[in-house]
Amino acid sequence: METRQFENLERPIVPELDAILGEPFPVLDDGFVRVVDYMGTDSSIVQAARVSYGKGTRQVRQDRGLIRYLLRHHHTTPFEMCEIKLHVRVPMDAWRQWIRHRTANVNEYSTRYSIAIDAAQKTEPDAWRLQATSNRQGSEGFIDPAAGVRFTEQERQLHDLAKTMYKARIEAGVAREQARKDLPLATYTEAYWKVDLHNLLHFLRLRMDAHAQYEIRVYAETIGNEIVRRWCPIAWEAFLDYRTHATELTRIDTDIIAAITKGDATRAITLARAHELLPQEGELLRRNMEREELEAKLTTLGLPIPWEENKE
Repeated sequence: METRQFENLERPIVPELDAILGEPFPVLDDGFVRVVDYMGTDSSIVQAARVSYGKGTRQVRQDRGLIRYLLRHHHTTPFEMCEIKLHVRVPMDAWRQWIRHRTANVNEYSTRYSIAIDAAQKTEPDAWRLQATSNRQGSEGFIDPAAGVRFTEQERQLHDLAKTMYKARIEAGVAREQARKDLPLATYTEAYWKVDLHNLLHFLRLRMDAHAQYEIRVYAETIGNEIVRRWCPIAWEAFLDYRTHATELTRIDTDIIAAITKGDATRAITLARAHELLPQEGELLRRNMEREELEAKLTTLGLPIPWEENKE
């Protein structure tokens, strides 16, 4: 019978991450994120990509170049070799968005079996946000703090009433699964969330974005800046360079930018009209999200917006 020799494999560790295992990073007024366990490191990504090479056959500089190449060209499978398990405490309204990312293993605190967590996210008087006028699902700016004082007091009264009713139902013997039904979405829940690095980076790209809801954005920023940065620093650097701080150009963007850089504003406007980013000549300029995104890219690149002077 043929026998095969295998090298002795050791579990790769990250001392910087080991140092914070179990340490809760506070988020919002009563939430937290903490690392329970992890598997894999930057070297695991490299090992998966170079499956025929053993440990130590490549220099750190070469490993960095490979990881950056993989992320830059969307070769995602090697990043799935790294997994992390987090314990999170998060308001239910933010958790509803979080759980939409269906590429993780989740076990949530159950209020059918256990008493609901006695905490709800509070809002300071100066933290009540206004509805965005350009984004139906977003916010921009803040209401007058004087009005915020009233809303915060009403919030406190509502939370107190909900808590009192819930406790009264429990003490009267009402089933937990029914007693919980009037708890506010601000109530905190807890969960264990295990995810691979590829899907975690996708989560962070969406939830760290400036347009993401503040309450989930601060969790994503904590996970990225406090945890992933320590866990896989090379992959994290590449993620920041190629996802978070990068500008993606579409074919239409490229054609219009090429015209602008050649000084041909007329062609740039013609292209924008051909692709319905701009109205036809004589028509009123209406809101167009694709055009607005292109305008933001032009501003980032320090390029002029040819049709800006035609805006009304």
